[in-house]
Amino acid sequence: MRAMRIGPYAIEPPVILAPMAGVTDKPFRLLCKRLGAGLAVSEMTTSDPRFWHTRKSLHRMDHAGEPDPVSVQIAGTVPAVMAEAARYNAGHGAQLIDINMGCPAKKVCNAWAGSALMQDEALVARILDAVVQAVDVPVTLKIRTGWAPDRRNAPVIARIAQDCGIAALAVHGRTRDQQYTGHAEYDTIAAIKAELRIPVIANGDIDSPDKARDVLRHTGADAVMVGRAAQGRPWIFREIAHFLATGERLPAPSLVEVRDLLLGHLHALHAFYGEQAGVRIARKHLGWYAKDRPESSDEQRAAFRHVVNRADSAEAQLRLTRDYFDALVAGVAPDLPVAA
Repeated sequence: MRAMRIGPYAIEPPVILAPMAGVTDKPFRLLCKRLGAGLAVSEMTTSDPRFWHTRKSLHRMDHAGEPDPVSVQIAGTVPAVMAEAARYNAGHGAQLIDINMGCPAKKVCNAWAGSALMQDEALVARILDAVVQAVDVPVTLKIRTGWAPDRRNAPVIARIAQDCGIAALAVHGRTRDQQYTGHAEYDTIAAIKAELRIPVIANGDIDSPDKARDVLRHTGADAVMVGRAAQGRPWIFREIAHFLATGERLPAPSLVEVRDLLLGHLHALHAFYGEQAGVRIARKHLGWYAKDRPESSDEQRAAFRHVVNRADSAEAQLRLTRDYFDALVAGVAPDLPVAA
């Protein structure tokens, strides 16, 4: 397993946290990097300068203390505006600028951004050229295989990207109209890798060390990108990295480690967003961590989610979470009182 290079940066291990709106905030990026991710890409940030100083954007643009390299994803549709957004973020700590042409969300696509841009190859070229020329840091691009199965033009977009000076390309193995349904396909990624000189990153349905190995073998890609499989499982990065490097599987984290990682994550969310917003944002993470835990029943997990989602203070959220996992560690049925 070789490190992948993006400009001057070695991405080692070549296992990357995918940008996910509402998920890959600073606390989660720091956690995933600590647990083995070679790179963690920020949430999608708007290119519209009118929103750069909102509370949401200020949180998304906060990269203080993050390990190098800091990768910031920008989204938009106007080349000059995207170029200015790239300059702004590079001036505020971004060491890599990632361009979003993969988001399938209706709100984003209706604004002719995200994966909608793949329908206009000339506009893609103008945006990429404008952003690359605007900054001195490497620029990367994330795309899907196309807009629809009969419009799978990712290989064309990939060649445009390389010609415009894009430093690395991530490809999600689905078309936009698939959203996240069905199964990712990797033949298109393999075809792109066979044609390009720049690094190619394979994304889509990579949820285990074995799947990562198989996708790398099938596509010849330089790295894998993990998205939804990291939700509630940030240790997946060290599991994949260790397996790719040694061929050996790490043991699953103990319940004690899961509890401590989760409590640390909650503390970080409360500190980063403030108590009220931090408690609210933490709820989805709590559901992901508790999901499919073999030590608890479906009924216990459902009861935990019901109770902890009603907690309206950091103290209550932490206490309920600690008590629940302490009971699982002790091998007893969790006592789930009604949250105050």
